[in-house]
Amino acid sequence: MDGLTSTTIRCVGGIAFDPAGRLLLIRRANDPGSGQWSLPGGRVEPGETDKEAVVRELFEETGLDVIPGTLIGTVTRGPYEIHDYACSVTGGALTAGDDASEARWSDAADLSALEAAGELVDLLYVTLRDWKALPRA
Repeated sequence: MDGLTSTTIRCVGGIAFDPAGRLLLIRRANDPGSGQWSLPGGRVEPGETDKEAVVRELFEETGLDVIPGTLIGTVTRGPYEIHDYACSVTGGALTAGDDASEARWSDAADLSALEAAGELVDLLYVTLRDWKALPRA
């Protein structure tokens, strides 16, 4: 046993940048965090690896094909233990789907404005800053 309780829900997220250095974000259509901007991702389904879940979730929410790489960090939000992976976009067309009402690339100024307006999922900006994963542009 890995020490997690049965109430912990394992989730994954993808940290992806476009060639201009902008960060991929989705606006959550459902709770938790409905209406707020977040990294794309979601629950790991039974029998899935984290990396399989990242590929599936990012495609479902953004229409993009990704290759997950290094684990950047892990956060706990209530019952959700979220493992965020660096991702390389390999194809697809950016479009919101599944649990996302919108999807977009955000530069540094845009991300700061979303944080200032309270439109980011709680502590996302601080977490990305601490992980050195803010947009480069």
